Amino acid sequence: MKLSIIILCWNDRKVIGDCLHSIYAGTRFTEFEIIVSVNGSDDGSVAFIRQNYPNVRVIENGANLGFAKGNNVGIRASTGELVLILNPDTIIHDGTLDRLVEFADRHPEAGAFGCRVLNPDGSYQESARPFPSIRGYWLAALYLRPLAYISDVFIPDTYTGWKGDTETVVDWQSGCCVMFRGKLLKRVGGFDEQFFYHYEEVDLCRRVRNAGYPLLFTPKAMITHLGGQSVNRFPIRFELEKYRSRYRFFYKYHGATGAWRCRRVSIASIRLRQLGYGLVKLVRPTDAVRRRLEMYRVLVRWNKGLNPVRFVENGEEPKAGDAISALAADTRPAAVRPNQPSL
Repeated sequence: MKLSIIILCWNDRKVIGDCLHSIYAGTRFTEFEIIVSVNGSDDGSVAFIRQNYPNVRVIENGANLGFAKGNNVGIRASTGELVLILNPDTIIHDGTLDRLVEFADRHPEAGAFGCRVLNPDGSYQESARPFPSIRGYWLAALYLRPLAYISDVFIPDTYTGWKGDTETVVDWQSGCCVMFRGKLLKRVGGFDEQFFYHYEEVDLCRRVRNAGYPLLFTPKAMITHLGGQSVNRFPIRFELEKYRSRYRFFYKYHGATGAWRCRRVSIASIRLRQLGYGLVKLVRPTDAVRRRLEMYRVLVRWNKGLNPVRFVENGEEPKAGDAISALAADTRPAAVRPNQPSL
């Protein structure tokens, strides 16, 4: 098998049909298999897939295992020379997978591959970024990203000014659509299952790079990413999961010092945005602004009360003491928490 396509599904009935249709309609020359790893969906998506796409292999996990563990289920079942990790809320443009596979065949030195990701309105979605750094986060927190135009010393958390329109080496590509060499993917251990939401693909791309294989980006392969279909239903919960994963990432690669520095820049960034939206509320007191400020209030309280080292090592988190505690609780099943997956 040339290409295995792994799609993680968690109540994505509204979007996964269009995703699957685009794959079959737009892929002409590449032999492929599709594996849908279902994270406890109860919206009829499993029945829909089996009825309309009988060639798709469906694996039911019985619970929401998170992005990393759910995708690892599909990776273990894959047989492809190349493995594509794909979100269900994506539309594959005509010929994209054929071009992406051909690009990989022309670059045997690379271990992973990214493509151009567009928003529904056709604008560029920042899907490829530099590896996270404390310096980069400070530049972003203080709204200093434009300094990157002056010197690469000031590269923040994005490739400032680059719109995904040239072929190049990037540090990491969003998990909405990123392709790996199958044997390499299994050799490095797949996704690290301590990351439930966010930083899973960052960590995996870093381990692929550390193994000696760059990630190459091509603008000739394109998808549309609708974005955030599940996340939008629980914005505070998923923002907290993002910060949990951020601390785990910095502790993994930079130790206790990195985790504490990450906490400082995280609080500063939230505070500055809280101040900005507070000013906006004075002139435009909408429900959206109010909800944003409530989210920042939760995030500040949680981060200020957190010992990041104890959190990563022992799972200790601050007690919110009110309804926020339910939002701040670690929602991952116990099985999601080991440091490394085994494939």
